[in-house]
Amino acid sequence: MSTKRTDNGTEALALHGGPKAVPRFTGRARPKIGADEFVALADLWGYSPRTQTAIRKIVERERDLPSPHLTRYYNPRPSRVDALEAYARKLFGVKHALAVSCGTAALNCAYIACGIGPGDEVIVPAYTFLATATAVVTAKAMPVVAEVDASLTLDPADVERKITPRTKAIAPVHMSGNCCDMARIMRVARKHKLLVIEDNAQACGGRYRGQFLGTLGDVGCFSISSFKITGGGEGGMVVTGDEWLHTRAQNQHDTGGCWRPDRFAKERRPGELFVGENYRMSELDGTVNLVQLRKTAAQARRYNANYRRILGKLDTSSGALTPRRSNDLRGDVGYNLVLFAKDPAAAARIMAALRAEGVGCYGRGTSHWRDWHIAAYWEQIIERKSASREGCPFTCPYRKAPLPAYSEDMCPRTLGLLDRAIFIGVNQWWNAADCAGVAQAINKVSRALG
Repeated sequence: MSTKRTDNGTEALALHGGPKAVPRFTGRARPKIGADEFVALADLWGYSPRTQTAIRKIVERERDLPSPHLTRYYNPRPSRVDALEAYARKLFGVKHALAVSCGTAALNCAYIACGIGPGDEVIVPAYTFLATATAVVTAKAMPVVAEVDASLTLDPADVERKITPRTKAIAPVHMSGNCCDMARIMRVARKHKLLVIEDNAQACGGRYRGQFLGTLGDVGCFSISSFKITGGGEGGMVVTGDEWLHTRAQNQHDTGGCWRPDRFAKERRPGELFVGENYRMSELDGTVNLVQLRKTAAQARRYNANYRRILGKLDTSSGALTPRRSNDLRGDVGYNLVLFAKDPAAAARIMAALRAEGVGCYGRGTSHWRDWHIAAYWEQIIERKSASREGCPFTCPYRKAPLPAYSEDMCPRTLGLLDRAIFIGVNQWWNAADCAGVAQAINKVSRALG
């Protein structure tokens, strides 16, 4: 068969009726992600080589499956991250939920969404993981550190003392499974026209007066990861009832490419589009964390039931131990029972005695080990450690007032409480006899050392 040619004798382009230079590809394509990656997950889960071999045989029966799409956007299959957000909206009763890569990312997106930036201050508790405070700094603002009270959560009275003309928000932290005094905090915030950004990394599923923690303020931030009671791998969540805050958080979480009805349109109002970061959640994390979040409500009920079982059997008449004050006993998740001894030395003696009785516990006592959950050890902030020698944002020219006073002893009441605190982990799967045994051990030690 002759080849069609042009007037000058060259072979005609396929565009003009000539033959295709590449009529088809004959190499057999293989999926980018297939059985090898699936079996690697089985290995990560700890399944034996024998089980892994069996899994591989089963998986390889379906060789022609397409490669899974493990990023959230443009997924041809139903997105697990979309499903996670939908479930969070339903569970927590909020209008908007944004899944992000971790709890710190959630804080960053929330602070940026709220317009916190140079010259602003955010009040944070002296007892929280340092991310609550460092995320303020990465937003180019300054954290102001306030005391906690006998609940080991943010003290509303100290918050009000530390408000300045530069204060823009309060960041209460529901710490160690226990809820803040949100009624008082919200009154202070509304009185001074401040935003409230709840850090609920450590009390997912907890409630305050019947309402889920993380939904009482303007924005709620969650950590759902392997280090928390809910979550596996890495993950975070931003929830809000405010569409504008949700839109700005979306923009921050995806490099400034805000996911609106028309993603690539011009901004609909000033402040919608800006240079952002990349905190997207992957489909792998979305898959695991959707399963985890579905367990949250029942899990919180089990923890709280056992927590109250133990508290209900404690005898504090000797005065050796005082339970942490609760702002809502039925709302606390309660995976940590916190008791205060009279002083650090007494706390150390009681912890040693409890461990000997078979009750696991921890606390500082007289040891004073470094812990980045305590503001005294936030040297990154105390010593103004920035990523470059220019010292930004601690040297920001937009700040017209001196920096907050940062020092190791800036919150002495918090340190005093933590030096006397004894933390006893509560297991959600304990039965009534287990809880009674823990209470008996505490009472035995309390009476002997009281």
